[in-house]
Amino acid sequence: MLTVAGLALAVLVAGGLLLPGSAPLLAVWLAGWAVNAWLARHDNGLSRAAIPLIFGATLLAVWELACATFAIPAVILPAPSAIGAAFAANLPLLWGDFVQTILRGALTGWLIGAGLAVLTAIAIDRSPFLQRGLLPIGNFVAALPIVGIAPILVMWFGFDWQSKAAVVVVMVFFPILVNMVAGLAATDALARDQIATWGAGYAQALAKLRLPAAMPFLFNGLKITTTLALIGAIVAEFFGSPTRGMGFRISTAVGQLDMALVWAEILLAALAGTAFYGIVALIERRVTFWHPAQRG
Repeated sequence: MLTVAGLALAVLVAGGLLLPGSAPLLAVWLAGWAVNAWLARHDNGLSRAAIPLIFGATLLAVWELACATFAIPAVILPAPSAIGAAFAANLPLLWGDFVQTILRGALTGWLIGAGLAVLTAIAIDRSPFLQRGLLPIGNFVAALPIVGIAPILVMWFGFDWQSKAAVVVVMVFFPILVNMVAGLAATDALARDQIATWGAGYAQALAKLRLPAAMPFLFNGLKITTTLALIGAIVAEFFGSPTRGMGFRISTAVGQLDMALVWAEILLAALAGTAFYGIVALIERRVTFWHPAQRG
C-alpha cells in the first residue's frame, strides 16, 4: 500500500501536477499513513485507540500547513489554531449557546419525542387500525423538509427554546416510532405462545417479554436521532431565536465574517453530538448486555 502511494506521488511530481510548496503537506500525510499502516498490523486495544487519534492529528496538521503554505484567507478557511483560539476565547459564550441549543432545545425535544414514540408504538401494537393508518402518515411527515416546518413551529411556539424542541420532536418521533414498532413485532412466536400459556396478560407480556426484546430496535432509533436532534435544534434557530444559541451565533458570525467563531460553534456541535451518541451507546450496552451484538 505504501509502495503504491509512493509511485502515485512520483507520478504526480514527474507530471508537475503538485502545487508549489505542497511537499511538506504530502510528507506529513505519508508519515501519518505509514504510522497507521504499521499500527494496523498490531491489532490490540492500544492500536485501535491510537489509529483514529493519529489520523485526526494528521488531518489537522495538513490543514494547518495548507492554510499557512497557500495563505488561505481566514474568511474562506481558518486554520485549526485560529479555531482553537476562538474556542478558548469564547468559552462563556459557547457555554451559553450550548445550554440554549443542546440542553434546552435538542435534549428536551429528543426526550419528549422518544417518550411519545414509545407510547405511540405500544398503542399501534394494540390497534391494527392505527398500524395501517398512522404509519403511512408518519412516513409522509418524516419526509417534510425541516426548512419548511421550522418557521411554522417558530411562529406557533415562539422564539425561545420551546419552538426548537418542537422541531426536534417532529424530527425524532417517527424514526424512533418505526424502530419501536418493529421491535415489538420481533419477538419469537414460540416465546409469545409460552408466556400466554402461563396466563400472562398483555401488560405482563409487554413488560417481561416484548419490551426487553424491543430494546435493541429502540436504541437503534435513539442513536440515529441523536444527530437529528442537534441538526433540528440548530437549523430551527436560523428562523428565529433570542440572542443566544448555536444557530443564532453561526448566523450572526457569518454576517460579521468571523469564520473562526463559526467553526468554533461547529466544533462544539461535533463534540456535543459525539458525547450524546456515546452516552446513548453506553446505556445501550448496559441495558442490552444480553444481545449478541454486545458480546465480545
